[in-house]
Amino acid sequence: MERKMRRFKQLLDGQATKDILNNATNGVLSLVDSDGEPYGVPISYVYDGYKSIYFHSAVKGHKIECIEADSRCSFCVVAQDLIVPDEFTTYFRSVIVKGRIHAVGSHDEMMKGLLLLCDKYSPGIDPEAEISECIRHVSVLRLDIDSITGKEAIELVRDRQ
Repeated sequence: MERKMRRFKQLLDGQATKDILNNATNGVLSLVDSDGEPYGVPISYVYDGYKSIYFHSAVKGHKIECIEADSRCSFCVVAQDLIVPDEFTTYFRSVIVKGRIHAVGSHDEMMKGLLLLCDKYSPGIDPEAEISECIRHVSVLRLDIDSITGKEAIELVRDRQ
């Protein structure tokens, strides 16, 4: 069920939200395991600019077991979190993505995800040798985005007005 954001004045526009996804370097991927227990894991990622986020992972482990049990997920990125003690608040900007996640099956899409990750985290460095070495023991995960919500502190909204 899609919920409307209660503090709608703090809603970031689409471009600001995409900028956060493009520029932040990590987030927390939240999953549910086969026992219905929540599992959140900090992880690096790359946003394709459209409707997908790619991650890389080991081929086995708790994260993969969770995804196999239930593909629903949430991914949270915090772009700014400035603590302002005298105001008893933080000046934050964040994005929450909801969708479904799975391991990609085709070699071509694995390469796409890995190349996007390399471009983001190792720009200007030829990734061929690294990818050739890891491709046999890495899983590439794709989060298919159902919704994206960006939000910022009301103080930041006021500063812009």
